[in-house]
Amino acid sequence: MMRPNVVAAFALLAPVSLAAQSIADQSTATPLPGNWTYATTEDGSQTVFIDANNQPQLSLRCVRSIRRVVVSKPATAAAPTLTVWSSTATKSFPATYDAATARVSAQIANWDPILDAVAYSRGRIAVATNAQPLVVPSWADISRIVEDCRA
Repeated sequence: MMRPNVVAAFALLAPVSLAAQSIADQSTATPLPGNWTYATTEDGSQTVFIDANNQPQLSLRCVRSIRRVVVSKPATAAAPTLTVWSSTATKSFPATYDAATARVSAQIANWDPILDAVAYSRGRIAVATNAQPLVVPSWADISRIVEDCRA
């Protein structure tokens, strides 16, 4: 009879482990210099943040067929979560690592409130795995990706 209690205990722990992967308040952090570029894709749209050295640092891609926004960033190793920070909200998502592209990514449902928080963030957003947060400016391109995925 203890089995349901054990299962319930583990169910309660799962969300906590994702929430525990938080990043500090980035509201005074200096965003990385660079530019966002927006483009339509075969199955949606994508915006990529390119740093001052012309290297892609962050990508937000709308995949309409699955109604998700895929957030990805360069990484040297796998990470269990990818945490997204905005001026009003922070949320962690299960992450996957692609060794061929050396990028870690997470899928976010198109109506997740964190997308609104990122789209309307004041001046900057941040994305982090196990490393130092990547802080980039918040531009209108992000809102376009969210709107594209909700259309």
